[in-house]
Amino acid sequence: MRTRAALAAAASVTLVMLGFGLAGCSGDSSPLPPKAGGPSASAPVDAGAPGAVDTSCNPRASLRPSGALPAPGQMPAGSTMAVIQKRGRLILGTSQDTLLFSSRNPFSGKVEGFDVDMARQIAQAIFGDPDKIQIKVIGYDKRVSSVVDGSVDIVADTMTANCARWKDVDFSTIYYNAGQKVLVNSTSDAKSIDDLGGKKVCAASGSTSYDNIAKVPTKPIAVAKPAFGDCLVAFQQNQVDAISTDDTILAGMAAQDPYAKVIGPRFTDEPYGMATSKKTPDFTRFVNAVLEKNKQNGTWAATYKRWLGAFGAPPKPPKAEYQ
Repeated sequence: MRTRAALAAAASVTLVMLGFGLAGCSGDSSPLPPKAGGPSASAPVDAGAPGAVDTSCNPRASLRPSGALPAPGQMPAGSTMAVIQKRGRLILGTSQDTLLFSSRNPFSGKVEGFDVDMARQIAQAIFGDPDKIQIKVIGYDKRVSSVVDGSVDIVADTMTANCARWKDVDFSTIYYNAGQKVLVNSTSDAKSIDDLGGKKVCAASGSTSYDNIAKVPTKPIAVAKPAFGDCLVAFQQNQVDAISTDDTILAGMAAQDPYAKVIGPRFTDEPYGMATSKKTPDFTRFVNAVLEKNKQNGTWAATYKRWLGAFGAPPKPPKAEYQ
């Protein structure tokens, strides 16, 4: 069995080879910088500030689908979907280091996972071919701006829908319910993050996960790294005592490290949605129609089994909520 030092060295090499330091996971806590008259300028609170929570909306409520889905390859004239169809590919923004959700397969070189399959199902609905998709690996702190500037059509990247980000982008209905937990050494006696007062707990800089560590009453010490892949290396090199982020992401880390375990109940609610442009509400409604269809016909459950089946039988998919 390899030692922890050997694991850390191997992980460091892997991160460099796959570019893991370039992209992060979980929710980015900051909306776009406020602009005069811009959507973020009206934010009643700074949702990126520790302790501040924007509760001005129901972040789970998206745009209701309008009518039946068009047949693949027959998108309505003048629609956003027709523009994508004419281009010949759907452009997805995601990360490449979130094992099980969107990570680069070291053998095929392809980025794959639960999030990627969610987007591939949108491509299937537009083209009749899930492979007509272009994946752009983006920094996790670029997910909002990549949608706003139009460099991607959609972002699927373990991205928490919240009111701060709703001011800049639209979200699909929720396709996965996650929550923040903690990863510690397998020999640790800690049962939850409350037991880590005074201990160094790593999260990605600027993430909601990092902000949430600061809110824990026992005062663990939040340590920022550029991405959660960097947190894993720091953990394996004993530079930090724990890592805290969405339980889905931690499960992927624990699968890579036999000396680690995930502990505690979820202490946050992280509803994942796919981000789309506010300029394309027809596309958001289309995405929601595809999600609802796939929840009903078993596609969502099959996707869960493929990527997350090791954690048990598929739960009921999140129920759609609409504005």
